[in-house]
Amino acid sequence: MAYTDIDDPTIFFNTVLWTGNGSGSRSITGVGFAPDMVWWKGRDTTYDHRLIDTVRSGTYPKLLYPNLNIAESEDANNAEAIGSDGFTIGSGNAVNQSGKNYTAWNWSAGGSTPAITYSVKVVSDSGNKYRFDDFGTSAVTLDLQEGGTYTFDQSDSSNSGHPLRFSTTSDGSHGGGSEYTTGVTTTGTPGSAGAKTVITLGSGVATLYYYCTQHSGMGGQANTNSTHGSSNFSGSIQSSVSANTTAGFSIVAFTGNGTSGATVGHGLGSTPKVIILKDRDTGINSWAVGHESSGFTKYIYLNKTDAAVSTAGFWNNTTPTSSVFSLGNNDTVNGSGGLNIAYCFAEKKGYSKFGSYTGNGNADGTFVYTGFRPAFVLIKYTSASGQSWRLIDNKRFGYNVDNIQLYPNLSNAESTSETVADILSNGFKLRATDTGVNTSAGNYIYMAFAEFPLVNSKGVPTTAR
Repeated sequence: MAYTDIDDPTIFFNTVLWTGNGSGSRSITGVGFAPDMVWWKGRDTTYDHRLIDTVRSGTYPKLLYPNLNIAESEDANNAEAIGSDGFTIGSGNAVNQSGKNYTAWNWSAGGSTPAITYSVKVVSDSGNKYRFDDFGTSAVTLDLQEGGTYTFDQSDSSNSGHPLRFSTTSDGSHGGGSEYTTGVTTTGTPGSAGAKTVITLGSGVATLYYYCTQHSGMGGQANTNSTHGSSNFSGSIQSSVSANTTAGFSIVAFTGNGTSGATVGHGLGSTPKVIILKDRDTGINSWAVGHESSGFTKYIYLNKTDAAVSTAGFWNNTTPTSSVFSLGNNDTVNGSGGLNIAYCFAEKKGYSKFGSYTGNGNADGTFVYTGFRPAFVLIKYTSASGQSWRLIDNKRFGYNVDNIQLYPNLSNAESTSETVADILSNGFKLRATDTGVNTSAGNYIYMAFAEFPLVNSKGVPTTAR
């Protein structure tokens, strides 16, 4: 595109509002796409924030609580399913109390039909074994998403004489099974240019196994998951990733190894500027946030009012790359055997902006240029402890000044007692003097997503409210 990367940001991020009616199995629609992450909050209630995504879904979508450090859980009274244009909720008061008002922020990640290519090599590892993308472990268990198309590129010369195929039996024909061919196409001769095996998974496919038709013991298991996410081998830790490279958002599931300097693939193909990470399986650790503007030598907690803190224990004092992010050995982000989920955001022109600003302590406050009219702005004061995160959006107010804010680290209902900012065609301008958003010489980080780009690919400008 000539002017922006994304003409219509609402196909990747959108906010929806609803009023509770107390009934179960209620569909909330109007998102405009199939969301991969949904974060909601009661506007006039003191219930906790809730967050679900398509990577962690079980029988029901698994809940996390951005303002709390508790482990994930399933509760049909809160969330029943994520659908093609929204999500289905239960009758719980935190999401559907009769007469109460709610808001949900929705993001699109990799969706239901990812297309992933793995480079295959054969290595000598107690006999010949398959390896993918030069990962350091052989014959790994793959995570493949139903609906996904996976290309196994066998053009490397090491594949000569080792056709990779699939079976519902471990080790395929060598284990007494037969070749699985549904949705599978093969091209060329392994070890030669253009050789590949491609599989498109349908719904409800049994667990598969990849194997060599000529030699036993070379392959491993391939989980066929109804949850989203596909194996990623870019880091030293194997991860499962649902990535939207156009919008710069990925959801990354991985198991920690407790080792400083471990790396995790995020699948974005560009450098994430913000990472929000939660240990899923304990009720001990807080939500860790890494933000480029405060530096990946520091962390800040989403569920607390703490200032940004310097330590190598979280991000290993290492800025993420276009393929991986780094971890220290702190249990919050990389406990040995701990299950973790990371939400990674790369900046995309006309759609997202992640940066910082310095407050001026004046009602004629700092102007922050984003290059679009914001639909969502999340702000945190990082100079000292004691100030909550502030969140404003384009659906919970009509015109400037936007003074309807929620606090991601608190269960509080939304507040209208403090002025926050003007939402403009090309950014936002602070209109407050309080420490939380605009104290003199205060340092702040922010995340912003677009309602409209400043100028679209046809040269049409947007306007302020």
